[in-house]
Amino acid sequence: MKELVVISGKGGTGKTSVVAALAVLTDAHVLADCDVDAADLHLVLNGHQQECHDFQAGREAIIRQEDCVCCGGCLAYCRFDAIKKCPSEQGGFTFAIDPVSCEGCGVCVHFCPVQAIDFPEKICGQWFISQTPHGPLVHARLGVAEENSGRLVTLVRQQSQKIAEEKNLDLIVIDGPPGIGCPVIAATTGASMVLVVSEPTLAAIHDLKRVVQLTSHFKIPTAVCVNKYDINPELTDTVETYCREQSLPLLGKIPYDRAVTQAQLAGKSVVEHSQGPAARSIKQICSELQKLLDE
Repeated sequence: MKELVVISGKGGTGKTSVVAALAVLTDAHVLADCDVDAADLHLVLNGHQQECHDFQAGREAIIRQEDCVCCGGCLAYCRFDAIKKCPSEQGGFTFAIDPVSCEGCGVCVHFCPVQAIDFPEKICGQWFISQTPHGPLVHARLGVAEENSGRLVTLVRQQSQKIAEEKNLDLIVIDGPPGIGCPVIAATTGASMVLVVSEPTLAAIHDLKRVVQLTSHFKIPTAVCVNKYDINPELTDTVETYCREQSLPLLGKIPYDRAVTQAQLAGKSVVEHSQGPAARSIKQICSELQKLLDE
């Protein structure tokens, strides 16, 4: 089983559009959307949700008001200002925990003299299994302001691997998260290959270099393609020069093409919607990718 991870170093480079096209052009695969903060591959591929599961990670403290003796011990020990002293309807005051401020450290639970604070695992999001016209898709949605995105990314990868084993499929195509942080590390570690989608802007080139440093550190074979290369040929030349200097395969350059946006509006990949220049370039990139994966 091989895993191809498509990342970008930054958002907005067209990574998901490339992944959607690869999903149409490749065979015998499972799809995984590891951009858990803003998953949208299921929209482009017209996925139909078949399963939904809660994602539990971390814990949150909850004061049982009927057992609380209002001693203020939790307030004294909390270093995150998550304990709030609130007026009581019966007069006096009570203590409550602000779930946004609570870091789930458990100090208040440990020091409560009457054990009046529960400490359950909290639901941070959901993960899903959907069926698309181009194969099964595992994706997720992390809750607003929730942490543990790297752990959720790992869960999405594990579930996609499980489906691939059950269905005897030999390729997993992963739509990775942007950036170079924990979610990207979770999405790429141990992958067979990484494809970086860049574009001819200063920000994208800066982030390309950062993400290549990351994949180089983990010794993951890496290739590059440039999206909308013709909007700034000079900076595209800069990307090409960098790839030559780093011995990175530059698999292709995708021109700016309005058909990509039109395909998104139609809920299709560009290679299904058009036979234009962007679709032809992506087909060539897919062909080059297949050669590298077969090596």
